[in-house]
Amino acid sequence: MIPHTAWPVDPAVIAPFLLAVALIELTPGPNMGWLALVSLARGRPAGFAAVAGVTVGLAAWMLAAAFGLTQVLLIWPPLFQLIRWAGVIFLLWLAWEAWRGDGDPAAAERDERQTLRGLFLRGMTGNLLNPKAAVFYVALLPTFMRPDHGSVLKQALTLGGLHLGVAVAVHALIVLGAARVSGAVLAHARGRVLRGIMAGGIVAVALWMAWETRA
Repeated sequence: MIPHTAWPVDPAVIAPFLLAVALIELTPGPNMGWLALVSLARGRPAGFAAVAGVTVGLAAWMLAAAFGLTQVLLIWPPLFQLIRWAGVIFLLWLAWEAWRGDGDPAAAERDERQTLRGLFLRGMTGNLLNPKAAVFYVALLPTFMRPDHGSVLKQALTLGGLHLGVAVAVHALIVLGAARVSGAVLAHARGRVLRGIMAGGIVAVALWMAWETRA
């Protein structure tokens, strides 16, 4: 049996933490909506490319929180608002991009590698411009950390890593589920109709994010 003190975090907090983050990740939010839209419109590979970008963005906020860098968002609210509205504007730009034609699967197939790279970067950027992710780590991690157990940094990184694992699992399920019905969607929605659905969905995600990150 591994000694209690050998664990990077208190073993007693692992199950409650995993349950808490699973419930949070299963709550509908902007990431869930955007990943579903991408997977519906472009299929499984595109969805997983987007998941990879989302995960990198979340990991960046997790590391910033673990090293105490995100405290500035709480100390200086204007920075929080600046990042928040930059994220909303970025999503609206993605909606305009989709309406112009970048959301057309036929166009995407002409250069799949470039498309996947673009979706990765969009997922990463969208999460880097979501200050709610930083607040999530600042608010949640300390409640499951035990100062007398060991290094606070090691505990923060361990719990943050567990959260990323849960987030990847949930996001992957969203991609797989949406990709399964994408064939039926693409069969009935082509060209301008598909672009309209994609653009309208991203606008809804942008409004969702604006509401979720309000002060």
